[in-house]
Amino acid sequence: MEKHFDDGVYQNAKSWPFEEARKLLSRKNIKEKGYAIFETGYGPSGLPHIGTFGEVARTTYVRHAFERLTNIKTKLYAFSDDLDGLRKIPDNIPNKDMAAKYIGFPLTKVPDPFGCHDSFGRHNNEKLMEFLNSFKFEFEFQSSSEWYLSGKFNNILLKVLDRHKEILAVMLTSLREERAATYSPFLPVSPKSGRVLQVNIDEYRVNSGTIVFRDENGALTELPVTDGHCKLQWKVDWAARWAAIGVDYEMSGKDLIDSVKLSSKICKILNGAPPEGFNYELFLDEEGKKISKSKGNGLSVDEWLRYAPQESLANFMFASPRSAKRLHFDVIPKQVDDYGAHLRNFQNQEPAKQIDNPAWHINDGNPPKPEGEISFSLLLNLVNVCNTDRKDVLWGFIKKYMPQAMPESMPFLDQLVLHAINYYHDFVKSKKCYIALIDKEKESLRDLLSELDKLNGGESAEQIQYVVFEVGKRHGFADLKSWFEFLYKNLLGQSDGPRIGSFIALYGIDNSKELIKNALNRK
Repeated sequence: MEKHFDDGVYQNAKSWPFEEARKLLSRKNIKEKGYAIFETGYGPSGLPHIGTFGEVARTTYVRHAFERLTNIKTKLYAFSDDLDGLRKIPDNIPNKDMAAKYIGFPLTKVPDPFGCHDSFGRHNNEKLMEFLNSFKFEFEFQSSSEWYLSGKFNNILLKVLDRHKEILAVMLTSLREERAATYSPFLPVSPKSGRVLQVNIDEYRVNSGTIVFRDENGALTELPVTDGHCKLQWKVDWAARWAAIGVDYEMSGKDLIDSVKLSSKICKILNGAPPEGFNYELFLDEEGKKISKSKGNGLSVDEWLRYAPQESLANFMFASPRSAKRLHFDVIPKQVDDYGAHLRNFQNQEPAKQIDNPAWHINDGNPPKPEGEISFSLLLNLVNVCNTDRKDVLWGFIKKYMPQAMPESMPFLDQLVLHAINYYHDFVKSKKCYIALIDKEKESLRDLLSELDKLNGGESAEQIQYVVFEVGKRHGFADLKSWFEFLYKNLLGQSDGPRIGSFIALYGIDNSKELIKNALNRK
């Protein structure tokens, strides 16, 4: 059950979701409606991906912060642009030849290549809702097709028609000469073929609510702009949606900064108030290049969740949203351990610190109690030295380290064990590499072995860490960091690792002594 704080605690919160939420405090739209509308957009030409998770998660953090600040209700609209025309065939679908026949058709008119639903747009919309529900996000799904075809957008479409000259004056300055020559805010849906057309508009007939254009067969055609006969170009569409729905907050990627500025100008032309929001940085791959869905150089949600719990992904999204971050497998262990550290810190923090703790936001104000202090990196190294796929073997060590620990009572830790097994076998095992020892280094290991012989097995991780620390100092390593790196490389076959004291306490002194002996005997 969530702990409620005094209002003053929320008012003084410094974490970025609260800073974002404060932007909404002066919006008249919210006071008039009695609630605030948050929105995230989705292009259903492809399946939901890790960026979809990030945008909805971050928007949710701001939404919940706003509710705490104001006690005003909120809604989150997950808006699907499913009236868009199919521009190209995605690489990850079956029946590509069939889908290729429908280039230009609204996504809700393209047959489902998967054979599951009545259209490709519906298929991906269902996948979006399934995806968001799996993470227990609270949202209301909205379909662009439904808004257009039902007439909900009719008033704003007529307003776009009435003010098309002002809108064109904004848009044309941002377009190349060739594109500007045929640009129109409206994309008519051909009554002949059913395709969404990007064509020159010959006449804007404001009084009749229609446009005149040449259809694909060259025939001069008059068409209403309402009831789904036309859709809007996306920047105008974005602005019109903000104005029609009264969107109060929407974030977007850094690559859309200029688009936000243009759509905001158009929203004002339509007598709307552009939403608050900010532009988050984009993800980078292992080489520092921008993540691209078409290139597939990113990391999928399913891949992340094979190696770590959902909370670690949420932690990755929460931290520094305005900083570019590498989205690759090697960031996962740190995110797991950072989340664990936030959970442990939360227990002893003052309320003012608790509501700025990422764990508070990730768990909507109700973080669970941490299940012990075994880090993910520690589990990875336990799997390393045990070289096993068996959970029961690893739990045997965990129970010696924490006698009260049980898989049934510690489900999060139990899941972490499985994640650690997967991560170790997919990424660590093949990269293990030991270095050759020189006499001086062998002497330091013999000294460490001698010191461990003096222990009785009841020492704490901190006491063991002190013993290891003192041995390193005695043997003149340039700094203690290099001493621990030396131990990681020789005992674990890797360049970094957990606190050695914690590892020895978990793995056991006798087992750890065997690791040292193996290192001394290794050729």
